[in-house]
Amino acid sequence: MIPLPGKTIAEKIFSAHSGTDAHAGDIVIADVDFVMGQDGTSPLAIRALERMGVTEVFDPKKVAVVMDHSSPSPIEGVSALHTMMREFGKQTGATVYDVGEGVCHQLIPEKGHVVAGDLMVGCDSHTCTYGAINVFSTGVGSTDGAAAMASGKLWFKVPDTLRVDYNGELKPGVFSKDLILYLAGQIGADGATYEAIEFHGPVIDALSVEARMTISNMAIEVGAKAGLMDADDKTLAWFEGRGEKTPTAQNADADAVYARTLEFDTSAIGPQIAKPHAVDNVSPIEELEGTPIAEGVLGTCTNGRLEDFAIAASILKGRRVHPDVRFIVAPASRQILLDAIEAGYIQTLVEAGAALVTPGCGPCVGTHNGVPSDGENVISTANRNFKGRMGNSNSFIYLGSPATVAASVIEGKITDPRKYFAG
Repeated sequence: MIPLPGKTIAEKIFSAHSGTDAHAGDIVIADVDFVMGQDGTSPLAIRALERMGVTEVFDPKKVAVVMDHSSPSPIEGVSALHTMMREFGKQTGATVYDVGEGVCHQLIPEKGHVVAGDLMVGCDSHTCTYGAINVFSTGVGSTDGAAAMASGKLWFKVPDTLRVDYNGELKPGVFSKDLILYLAGQIGADGATYEAIEFHGPVIDALSVEARMTISNMAIEVGAKAGLMDADDKTLAWFEGRGEKTPTAQNADADAVYARTLEFDTSAIGPQIAKPHAVDNVSPIEELEGTPIAEGVLGTCTNGRLEDFAIAASILKGRRVHPDVRFIVAPASRQILLDAIEAGYIQTLVEAGAALVTPGCGPCVGTHNGVPSDGENVISTANRNFKGRMGNSNSFIYLGSPATVAASVIEGKITDPRKYFAG
């Protein structure tokens, strides 16, 4: 008998959740472990449920709505949507994360709603973030999200998997954000459309769970359905104390079959910058040094975690933000804000000149909290730099790591952060 080949992480998770021997290309009906929406999409899902005549969710403990994109509300229309979400929570028992709690993509894993081996969907494209903790998580439209909230099930086409191996080592001043920007520059915005990406290699092994989330968060920026990683001891330790659910790690088999494999030597990768107006418009920072900036943003679901604050604070300690630059800081969650206060990072950043805003999406989505003016350049740790993304189509958004943002706000221009790590 010819032995069957092994499975990828995606194939294993879909097999476990569909009760089938699932392989790439199969169509499956799968049980979902959690469903989430944010304040831009939950109201649409709630209205879809109303149209379906559904007044209950399949399991209130497995559904949450999060007010994070426009939070606190900047206008009366959003206030009405927030009220709708609060009423939805009272009616169904679903969890409601109100203003100030943070970004959905930090809160859902932080609160222990998902663990390794889970399958979850969220009404937000960056739901792929949780792939870093071995969860097949993916963004869906609000109507699909409503169907999942009602039934606990959803159909999927099991994706092919692109394997990306990061070998070598990270040089000082280079971070996980640089690795995912580099990948976007190499394969383009449609380089992994409807594929799952598995990230492997010694560099991934050495990263913290927080740093891994930065990479998985941006898998959608190359078109991927999910950005998955094995659940190692570091991952399993991360779940401790976050809830009652038991992780069921679904790691890739050694003989898993991949659509293709890419290998990168990270020793040769320096800080990367995504230039306006596309995430895959990436260049080494050397080509952008000296570009003047008017605003810097540290935060968002990509880089608003404690480790990101530590990196920025290490550069800004004892220094001042350039007088011509506004520096906006948005923690990814209330807990991260508290931890950053306790660690002294917030004091360092505020003393340097940062403007601290409510834990949440901050200025990333462009509804409030730092809309740039016409012609202004912004350097941001966010995940998108599309034209108009931050609320002004006449501004220019550059993306970089927390270190790059910190170095740049000091000097008032895009600056290579490696000078702050020398010696």
